[in-house]
Amino acid sequence: MTDTTATEVTIYIKPGCPYCAAAVQDFKDRGVAYTELDVKSDKSIATKAKELAGGKKVVPVIVEDGEVKLGFGGS
Repeated sequence: MTDTTATEVTIYIKPGCPYCAAAVQDFKDRGVAYTELDVKSDKSIATKAKELAGGKKVVPVIVEDGEVKLGFGGS
């Protein structure tokens, strides 16, 4: 039986952030589709990322199937 469930992933990133780049590369390497949102490009994106992070100004903020993960330490 083939698993047809798709993982929904959103990554809130900041340009130049090495942890953001590593997170994005990890999802690419694993072939996982994701939406990348730049917190520097739009204040509403930054506000949403901060809200998801419990008021912390941290990136990346990764939302995978509704589960929020802060930062990225590698696979």
